[in-house]
Amino acid sequence: MAGKILIVDDSRMLRLSLGTALRTLGHEVVEAEHGDEALKRLGEHKDICLVISDITMPWKDGLELLQEIKASAEYNKIPVLMLTAEGNPEEIKKAIQLGCRGWMIKPFKEETLKNTLKSLLA
Repeated sequence: MAGKILIVDDSRMLRLSLGTALRTLGHEVVEAEHGDEALKRLGEHKDICLVISDITMPWKDGLELLQEIKASAEYNKIPVLMLTAEGNPEEIKKAIQLGCRGWMIKPFKEETLKNTLKSLLA
């Protein structure tokens, strides 16, 4: 199940706590503060197996990032999990239409994270 996961969130504290949880589960972690930086990290790390992204971020938000990932021949097979404080049904619907493979609400529970990763990386 272990692999390299890209965390995209403008909150340093969230990246730290999520990164710690993922490392505990045996994953390698790459971080980005916003969507533009995430695209750069995807180019630098060709072995990323999952992107976990917030929605609300400066410069390029999570939905814009998701749209670019899914439009890219190079990255479109990488599953994207949205992790956000937003529970807006319209955003969830839009993310699913854009190709989002999972959705978790902050604050995340480690057991939920573990089960979600198991299904996404199976």
